[in-house]
Amino acid sequence: MSAPSPVLALDIGGTKLAAGVVDADGGVHSFLAEPSRAHEGPDAALPRLFDLGRRAVAESRLEWSAIEAVGIGCGGPLDAERGVLIAPPHLLGWRDVPVVELARNAFERPVTLENDATAGAAGEHRWGAGAGVRHMVYLTLSTGVGGGVVIDGGLYRGSSGNGGELGHVTVDWRGRECRGCGRRGCLEAYVSGTSIAERAAEAGLPFATAEEVADAARAGDLGASALWSETVEALACGLISIVNLFEPELVVLGGGVTRSGEVLIEPVREAVAAGAMRPADVVLSPFGERVGVVGAAAIVYDRAGLEDVPANG
Repeated sequence: MSAPSPVLALDIGGTKLAAGVVDADGGVHSFLAEPSRAHEGPDAALPRLFDLGRRAVAESRLEWSAIEAVGIGCGGPLDAERGVLIAPPHLLGWRDVPVVELARNAFERPVTLENDATAGAAGEHRWGAGAGVRHMVYLTLSTGVGGGVVIDGGLYRGSSGNGGELGHVTVDWRGRECRGCGRRGCLEAYVSGTSIAERAAEAGLPFATAEEVADAARAGDLGASALWSETVEALACGLISIVNLFEPELVVLGGGVTRSGEVLIEPVREAVAAGAMRPADVVLSPFGERVGVVGAAAIVYDRAGLEDVPANG
């Protein structure tokens, strides 16, 4: 039997769109990203995403005939079987978008849709930090916070495919309002890139992004250090609960906020080791900004490979 063909992988985020060509070994042949401008709505953003995908194939130096399928990762809630984005909170106005049908018409290929954090877990488990691990948790810290869980070597999806919403674990039940779900005190309300920037503005700090806050904290700025310490404490609190619930061997962190590196991972790792009933190692994703497209590709291969096209393809 010949090796599975490479896939075109698309990632729809609240901040950026990304596309890449990924092979069956997890090799990324091309990667492109641009601002999502999600507020313009799906009618404007999806044609740009599909064009980005075409350019990614061109940059991969592979022939279109070599690409036999397309994978798409996007924040939920979504219906992976029907191929529909139901109402992702970080894509306001994107309701009941038949993204699989639109992509299938654009590329004339089978298309697989999955929650982006679940896809990220699949990518880490297949090719990344979690390769060979039976029980792991993946958490993406980006515009929002998403999660994916691998239990006994298989992805956990929940009863309708939208399980693993780890960003909505409560870390302070009287805390900040979560922009994603409207409840108070969610992990996402403290450790997403969006919330870190909002908290900096509320404190009167001159930092517009989570990256700027992390850099200033690293340089010893007192205000940034206090805000970053709160962020780390909230993340560690949430992770300790998650680790106690699932007892994973490994927790993998990905997403834009993790570009802060050791100033994030070291104190979080120490806190989880000290606070969890059975500690799990906490590591950063090796894929960096490419984790979304790697995950979208992994889902295509996980669903029985290219020989058995998924139901929504």
